[in-house]
Amino acid sequence: MVIGMTDQFKLEHSPIVYYISGRKHREWVLFLHAAFVDHTMFRAQTEYFQDSYNVLAVDMIGHGQSTDTIKGDSIDKMSAWIYDILQIEKIRKIHIVGVSLGAVLAQDFANRYPDAVRSLACFGGYDINHFDEKMQKENSVSQMLMMLKALFSVKWFAKTNKKISAYTLQAQNDFYDMNVRFPKKSFLYLASLNSMVNKYDTPKREYPLLIGCGRFDIPMELAAVELWKRNEPDCKVIIFENAGHCVNMDVPQAFNAALEKFWS
Repeated sequence: MVIGMTDQFKLEHSPIVYYISGRKHREWVLFLHAAFVDHTMFRAQTEYFQDSYNVLAVDMIGHGQSTDTIKGDSIDKMSAWIYDILQIEKIRKIHIVGVSLGAVLAQDFANRYPDAVRSLACFGGYDINHFDEKMQKENSVSQMLMMLKALFSVKWFAKTNKKISAYTLQAQNDFYDMNVRFPKKSFLYLASLNSMVNKYDTPKREYPLLIGCGRFDIPMELAAVELWKRNEPDCKVIIFENAGHCVNMDVPQAFNAALEKFWS
């Protein structure tokens, strides 16, 4: 049993472990976590929403409990695995919420399975269908530097990463506690991430889109949100005050209220 989640399941023929809290409500919500942590980064959201929504969360490949991999497993298979979970659980449509890496995967899923999306909310992410080439290069360099730190020392990496990933002291400490458990070998599973970027044209969305980040996220992220809004003017945008990259951890009450308003 996992705190904040009712049941834990393993998806057959995959490394993916997923968690469900409640099945009695009409609508489902899927939470997709940031890199280097696990589904428990959404503990505050699960506890808040489980009384009105069925909550589904996953540990992405190489994260949390999803480490029982075989040769050929990689993050570009996550959308297909998530779709398999929806089929098994008989979920026809679902609200999807992604933070950071989770925002990338949320969009990839929406690109591949748009009919399964009830709404899409992405925070601390960028428009993967129209990612600016200069931003992409800056992002790749930043990721490479972080990876080198992690290969030298996971604790050093986690200490640096928590200040980039969260703004409040509590959120930084919580992020560190999850990050320090991230296995070095799991970097291998992230190698195919760029295969999702600029692969699809954005179709006319038949569902609402919410994007945003924290006021104290890195400048490139704020610019990415602005650019995304320009590309999709019908989307809703929210910039959270007193928050950094992982807004759901920095300002959980404001984050929950924003989602509640968006879904209603």
